[in-house]
Amino acid sequence: MTHRITRRDFLDGVALAVVAGTTPATLLAQSKGSSPYPPALTGWRGSTPESYAVAHAVRDGRRYSMRRMPVEERYDLIIIGAGIGGLAAAHFYLKEEPGARVLLLDNHDDFGGHARRNEFTANGRLLLSYGGSESIQSPKSEWSREALGLLSALNVDVDRFAQAFDRTLYPGLGLSRGVFFTREAFGVDRLVPGDPMRMVADDIPPDRMNARPIHEFIAGFPLADEQKKRLVSLFAESRDVLPGRSAQQKEAALASISYRDFIKRYWQLDDDAANTFQGRSHDFFAIGIDALPAYDAMQAGYPGFQGLGLRRGSNPELDDPYIYHFPDGNASIARLLVRRLIPGVAPGTSMDDIVTARFDYARLDRPDNAVRLRLESTVVSVTNGNGGKVDVGYVRDGTLHRVQAPRVIYAGYGAMLPYICPDVGRAQREALAGAVRAPFVYVKVLVRHWQPWVNQGVHEITNPMGFFSRLKLDYPVSLGDYRSPSRPDEPMVLHLVHVPTVPMTAGRDQRSAWKAARAQLYTRSFAYFEHHARDELTRMLGAGGFDAAKDILAITVNRWGHAYAYGFNSLHDPEHEFGNQLIARQPVGRIAIAGTDAARSAYAHAAIDHAYRAVSESVSRRE
Repeated sequence: MTHRITRRDFLDGVALAVVAGTTPATLLAQSKGSSPYPPALTGWRGSTPESYAVAHAVRDGRRYSMRRMPVEERYDLIIIGAGIGGLAAAHFYLKEEPGARVLLLDNHDDFGGHARRNEFTANGRLLLSYGGSESIQSPKSEWSREALGLLSALNVDVDRFAQAFDRTLYPGLGLSRGVFFTREAFGVDRLVPGDPMRMVADDIPPDRMNARPIHEFIAGFPLADEQKKRLVSLFAESRDVLPGRSAQQKEAALASISYRDFIKRYWQLDDDAANTFQGRSHDFFAIGIDALPAYDAMQAGYPGFQGLGLRRGSNPELDDPYIYHFPDGNASIARLLVRRLIPGVAPGTSMDDIVTARFDYARLDRPDNAVRLRLESTVVSVTNGNGGKVDVGYVRDGTLHRVQAPRVIYAGYGAMLPYICPDVGRAQREALAGAVRAPFVYVKVLVRHWQPWVNQGVHEITNPMGFFSRLKLDYPVSLGDYRSPSRPDEPMVLHLVHVPTVPMTAGRDQRSAWKAARAQLYTRSFAYFEHHARDELTRMLGAGGFDAAKDILAITVNRWGHAYAYGFNSLHDPEHEFGNQLIARQPVGRIAIAGTDAARSAYAHAAIDHAYRAVSESVSRRE
């Protein structure tokens, strides 16, 4: 376990790794050269030190004055944030104001926000994956007319994914989901295949899971026999554990207790048995079951509620097939938007050719563009000025710049706005401060083949008490000229999820837990993630022939200090929490507010909906 891909030098926060025979010197040129291609960079990605250094300095008290600075450029609209929300805002604005000049500013070195594309090359073959926003969630039930209209304008036909996404590949190989028990938590390392529990946002058909009956599956758990029996009862027994209460009273009770406390109190599970669920909720909720309301667990399909007589409401996130996925996730939506906004930046016109289209990043910010997209530019000041103009100051390469427009749309991190905009009033400032986001990490591991997974009989592993809560083979999606791996002897990109968490001690709510976990995350090095990837993959798959020293070709760590937007947690939040989000997204003079924080929802369609709303508010103001 001491083997490394290569000795790493950290230059400007970028870790250099050997990829399919590429030498460190070549990678150095790619990272530091004049024209790097961001999707192909490995090592640290996402929230890198460079992307947040200026913003953190502002948070910590640094202030910038533009009082005597000349206005360098003037636009019709300036958009702060070039994620899907910011890019969609540009799209909607240009529909209302054709020919307008628009500037998008973003602090990262790539566009798309959390919709991040990861490219790898193995033996000359291109492999794609997603570094953040995964999929188009439930487009036929959750997406609004405006959001679907945007997809249509980008020539995205969601029905095409039914053919592009191969839902039969892993089931056809006899693979199932498994649960890994770590020796640190359970006394032994053990992988148990055949998990029958459905996932939230599931891509595998219910009748193709290759699951074992619940009693056979749980028989393999390293638990006391009595606790195994109680776990079987939790899944299989239709017992009303809240007798004598009305449906409304039951729902209120479930909203006031964590799922961990619920299964311990009402199903008599001990801590070891409860730990078999602890990290299952990380990937979807970014919290453990000790902070997850039992009511939310019920809605997400967790066991223990089948005897309560409650009707689970329609939940597209659980019921709809999770197949609306580009090979690079929602990065393709961002790329489609940029290609439409900036003609000539990439070839093609379809959802097929966007997958392998090579983007010319040098064309993003040309003076003759009607829409200019400026990366590595952190906004540090935005104020309503005299004469109906908004002044925007941003730092790029250590230099402060001043630009101006009659309208601004803020599509960035909501809680940051009060630090850069003195015009925000007290009530709105407090409401925006509630937009705490979850820390989240997607680690991508390129391996030379995936035969060990087949040998172990799994395509996905839940690791409820481990470092990576979820480890899986990538989604098998082939679109256009791109072909995903379909044979176990082919290279594959593995998807590993790490959500930093802290114990839910007395007085700690979800927001404070996320803040503490984020501070913890920022202390961890690339080598720390590499160690855990090698360690856990070896412990899970070593018996199937996995050799980390030979099989791992590259690692990309997509670290997001501010990922999922905060929603609502009934364990901690008062009912007026819903009113706060309405206050938070009110326009500040000529500054309209978009982004997923405005929606308190982490989905791409929410970002699009609130881009549409922000544009509507902006263009309706004509004075």
